[in-house]
Amino acid sequence: MDACETGAVPDRSPAVPDAQGELLDLDLARAAAGIGTFDWDLVTGRLVWDDRLLELFDLTPATFDQTIEGFNARVHPDDLAHVSALLDSAIATCGDYDAEYRVLRTDGSSRWVAARGRALCDQAGVAVRLLGAAWDVTDRREAQDRIAGALEGMAVGYLVMDADWRITYVNAQAEQALESPRTELVGGVIWDLFPGTVGTDFEAGYRQARDTGQPVTFDAWYPEPLNAWYEVRATPEGGGVAIYFIDVTQRYRVQQRNDLLAQVTGELTGTLDAEEAVARLADLVVPALADWCIVTLVGDERHGNIRRDLRDVGFAHADPQLQAAVAEYAQVRIPALLDGSFVERAMTSGRPVVLQRDAAARISAVFTPGRAQELIGELAPDAFAVLPLRGRGRTAGLLTLFRGPGHGGISAEDVATAAEIAARAGLALDNARLYREQRGLAEGLQRSLLTPPPEPDHAQVVVRYVPAAEAAQVGGDWYDAFLQPEGATVLVIGDVVGHDTQAAAAMGQIRTIVRTLGAQATHGPAEILRRADTVMETLMVGTVATVAVARLEQTPEEELRGVTRVRWTNAGHPPPFAIHPDGSVHPLLGGQPDLLLGVRPDTSRQEHEVTLDRDSVVVLYTDGLVERRGQDLDAGLQRLQETLEELAGRDLDELCDELLTRLLPGNADDDVALIAVRLHPQHEPRPVEAGPNVVPPNVPDAPDVIPGAG
Repeated sequence: MDACETGAVPDRSPAVPDAQGELLDLDLARAAAGIGTFDWDLVTGRLVWDDRLLELFDLTPATFDQTIEGFNARVHPDDLAHVSALLDSAIATCGDYDAEYRVLRTDGSSRWVAARGRALCDQAGVAVRLLGAAWDVTDRREAQDRIAGALEGMAVGYLVMDADWRITYVNAQAEQALESPRTELVGGVIWDLFPGTVGTDFEAGYRQARDTGQPVTFDAWYPEPLNAWYEVRATPEGGGVAIYFIDVTQRYRVQQRNDLLAQVTGELTGTLDAEEAVARLADLVVPALADWCIVTLVGDERHGNIRRDLRDVGFAHADPQLQAAVAEYAQVRIPALLDGSFVERAMTSGRPVVLQRDAAARISAVFTPGRAQELIGELAPDAFAVLPLRGRGRTAGLLTLFRGPGHGGISAEDVATAAEIAARAGLALDNARLYREQRGLAEGLQRSLLTPPPEPDHAQVVVRYVPAAEAAQVGGDWYDAFLQPEGATVLVIGDVVGHDTQAAAAMGQIRTIVRTLGAQATHGPAEILRRADTVMETLMVGTVATVAVARLEQTPEEELRGVTRVRWTNAGHPPPFAIHPDGSVHPLLGGQPDLLLGVRPDTSRQEHEVTLDRDSVVVLYTDGLVERRGQDLDAGLQRLQETLEELAGRDLDELCDELLTRLLPGNADDDVALIAVRLHPQHEPRPVEAGPNVVPPNVPDAPDVIPGAG
């Protein structure tokens, strides 16, 4: 039967029940809301509409033939079958009729109509009449369509669940994200359709939104078959919950990649031992990029033989039970390699070598028969990638990733991430190589300028030099000890302002100037530095230095008494320390230090003097021994004095070594020069007499010196 809707109520046959109550209700509704009414006599087929309904259908009493066919002609073709089915159902069951459909108007436009009605039956239970009403719902439907269009066009998934967690609506983006058509989703219970939500953040978030009436936002991972991260906003709606969600897996992967690269960078920059840091890369990339991994380094000395140039230094496996097998494999694989191996190809080409299947068999084929072949069979990789660690045109090592069977190949994204890690590691290794070369150059230059101390009869002289841990901080500190023509011993400790090879070269100039001026005559410490200021100005040395110069002197009477006078001057340098035979320690201060050497050629230099007993020790040092970042210099000097008090009485070599061990950190950020002198008389004091090497102290302008004094 075709659909119909009518308005005015026709004459009733005796078989039709009284419908005055229904008609009265419809009249009231029409009066209140402009609703049109219809009356369809199912016995005669006559369909009567009132004026409001005729207007709604853009018809007049003259153009409407009061038949179901006249109604059908106005219903939109796409809606006709659905409306007819609803009418048939109401008539067959003597039930209600409820429909919404489009009406075609004369000008070609359409309007949305909502209709409600009821079929009336005779005493035999046969429907004989269908009464109802209809009204225009175009505005509401257009608003709904706009909302639906917006929901369908959203770039986020939108899904609505009722109070029983049954899905009532799914938009297009949700269909795509959930990889299921809405016909399979709508009507299903969320926990049944997506069991991975049960007992997870998904369920907790949905229930919290429903129970609290407040929106809840969270991120959660959904396992197979989706294997994705989602950002979800759950909102209470109509007694149920609506969720907005978006797949953020790529964002998480990018974040994980960035976190991994940041961790790698931290490892590579957090230590001066780049090789040790690179070896730890295996623990970082497993399991993020691979099931297991091996890190290989290339020696600085190239022999052209891969089995001699390479060594495996790091390895890791995601399965702890296979870690021992990987460790053994890393020991035996390089010696077992044949020519043309994948490792050699990556080394010579400087480009990644990637194999996505049959890795175990292919790798086994490039080994000599033996344990390496057995182990690669046990480890059974299905895919692998060898990535060179490149730095400034050279390959410094290799990063090899392995994937086991069933885990898929190594994706292009993972290869790209591994390549970035390899590039950073290669640069770090090359920087380490350059650092070793620079540090070796600076240290070699520095040591070449630090000559062995003299060995006077009456003093023991011990010197030490410790380069800074960083190459850029090496250079500038020096010690010196030499004898003047009349036999006095001169001690010099200095520190050029600046570091590196340039500072080492400048140090060599200043050291030579001071040494030459001190060794050519019997000048005292202050005069040596005063003359050095003048020479540095003349030669335009262009740098300054802190320097302390001490001269050890004895008259014949002092030699007999076993005492030594120490005269010193200080150009901005930390004060020397004296250790007395009784174990007491005090700094050699003598007032404020003078200006640094090289600041002004006319600088006035002060000289100070102290007399020390036999077996006393004088210690001169550079500031790297007492200065630390974040520590006051006075605290460093106090610590030095306390340490010297603890070491008093030790053998001089032992004292120097122990002093450096206790006061220097593991990675000193400044180099240190140290000179220590133990004063002692001759085993058999000589008589006081005048001679070519002994000048009586009462002779004017004569130095107070005994030959070989120390």
